[in-house]
Amino acid sequence: MPAGVSWATYFKMFAASLLTMCAGAEVVHRYYRPDLTIPEIPPKPGELKTELLGLKKRQHEPQISQQ
Repeated sequence: MPAGVSWATYFKMFAASLLTMCAGAEVVHRYYRPDLTIPEIPPKPGELKTELLGLKKRQHEPQISQQ
């Protein structure tokens, strides 16, 4: 008996959690609608929409210390 419960209860909870996890993944997948197409030519740097362009700008700016 795992976790001090009967095997029947354990399997019911396992099945319920697995079903809930799969349903949640499906909802998120449908909400965000990922682009699953594979381009023939890889995009050049800066053309990819998922790049964090603001992060690149902040990394190259000099840091000024205020002491």
